[in-house]
Amino acid sequence: MKQLLLAGVALSVATAASAADMRARPYSKAPPAAVVAAYNWSGFYIGAMGGYGWDSGDASGGFGGGTIGYNWQFPGSQFVFGLEVDAAGASIKDSLTLDDGFGIVATEELKINSFGSVTGRAGFALDAALIYAKGGYAWANRKDSVSVPAFGVSISDSQSHTGYTIGGGLEYLFTPNWSAKGEYMYTSLGGKTYNLGGELFDSGTIDFHTIKVGVNYHFR
Repeated sequence: MKQLLLAGVALSVATAASAADMRARPYSKAPPAAVVAAYNWSGFYIGAMGGYGWDSGDASGGFGGGTIGYNWQFPGSQFVFGLEVDAAGASIKDSLTLDDGFGIVATEELKINSFGSVTGRAGFALDAALIYAKGGYAWANRKDSVSVPAFGVSISDSQSHTGYTIGGGLEYLFTPNWSAKGEYMYTSLGGKTYNLGGELFDSGTIDFHTIKVGVNYHFR
């Protein structure tokens, strides 16, 4: 009887141990997969741009030129930082005609022939869209000319002005390598003295606004 009793106890212990092994084992949930942005703005880019400019007076006109720059976007971050250089030929001008009443007509034309900037950019990326602000150094070449056809007189002087520019815009990657942008910039430049036939004139501060559109190619 003792042998049967010991065998029964042994069988019970073995069954209980087997049941314990078959119990569900605790399990660790795998960490969620890292979310990787579909687009990354990092790298060099080059492009073309153009638009319309005007000042607080009556000067206005078009311009066109090029852009080159570099973006940094750290993995997992939506913030984008960059440097950008652009330059454009322009025809932002104003003219004034004076008539002395005796048939002597004089015309003065003020014209921004070219301008450009070296700026820093800071933006926030929403995948293919980048909203950004930018600002930095700016320059422009401006020409002041006076003509009096009745006397065959035409005199002019050109000066390069420097200052700052600030603004922002929206850029969109419509393919992994190509983007389109729209941008507003305000530019303020220091004055210069112009020499027109021996007469000296102070230009005063030159302020103007520009609306740009453009396309960029991004090197990957």
